[in-house]
Amino acid sequence: MAKKTSILLIYTGGTIGMVQDHKTGALVPFNFKHLTLQVPELQEFDLQMKSVSFNPPIDSSNMNPGVWVKLAKIIEENYNQVDGFVILHGSDTMAFTASALSFMLDGLNKPVILTGSQLPIGMIRTDGKENLITAIEIAAAHVNKKPVVPEVAIYFEYQLFRGNRTHKFNAEHFDAFQSPNYPVLAEAGVSINYNLTAIAKHKKQKQKLNVKTSLNPNIAILKIFPGITEPVVRAILAVPHLKGVILESFGAGNAPTDTWFINLLKETIKKGIIIYNVTQCNAGAVQQGRYETSSLLKQIGVLSGSDITLEAAVCKLMYVFGQGYTYGNAKKQLEKSLRGELSQK
Repeated sequence: MAKKTSILLIYTGGTIGMVQDHKTGALVPFNFKHLTLQVPELQEFDLQMKSVSFNPPIDSSNMNPGVWVKLAKIIEENYNQVDGFVILHGSDTMAFTASALSFMLDGLNKPVILTGSQLPIGMIRTDGKENLITAIEIAAAHVNKKPVVPEVAIYFEYQLFRGNRTHKFNAEHFDAFQSPNYPVLAEAGVSINYNLTAIAKHKKQKQKLNVKTSLNPNIAILKIFPGITEPVVRAILAVPHLKGVILESFGAGNAPTDTWFINLLKETIKKGIIIYNVTQCNAGAVQQGRYETSSLLKQIGVLSGSDITLEAAVCKLMYVFGQGYTYGNAKKQLEKSLRGELSQK
């Protein structure tokens, strides 16, 4: 008799795991051991399912590297016992968690699908049921005994995205996520249509999962705006123990050419702090040197983040600095694609 496909459901918290208290009207987390009471359709799956719940559940606004390490360890501990993972997570920081896990789970060869909802699963109009059911179906999908999606991905409102290419752009609509610089991995309609050319390739079976839990959060974000002042920039660049700064630039990587601004960046780089140029735009890429306003950045040693999302850039910096690379090797890691998080020409 063939062994049933097995899925581990990990509930971290978030809107999807809420039900309404009929007495108070307040939203409260429900016991995920009784998940089939809320989603009876799950009983139709011919799967082995087990679940792990965070206690207490964590609001996604409280996500941090410590929680990412906890998640990575749960996956590591169960990796050889199950065929895929579904993580239920609040949508606000889901793209950060997906990005972090993509870097931490080196050698991943199984689906890790994050999903959630905009309305609690206990509400009549919830989007949570469909998101959960389809995420489980995707995590369980195999062809020739190989998983269809052997990578970290986000499923939301009929679309599957590469986790480290995803950005939450809408707080009101069910279609809350976009992947502006990378194709959708799958679309769910009457059937689930997989974009196999965009999905990560299955790795050789001999390659083992290597979970890397060392992260260094000593980074900062410098988002420029017209009229930004020298004291503001100086204060951000002077943060103690700083290892790297994400420069959120205009358009294709452009920034002010004021002498004070360029000199501050130059001084920071000379201290061994990496400055990583990421565009403020939802779509498109940094192209340092395309315009005069980005040529100076390239000349002083600012690194291009190409078309990486802000969420992936934050997690990549934490990951790279956590591995203890030398300054030169850290730069090389940031400029190349490690997990499909940026496009390289």
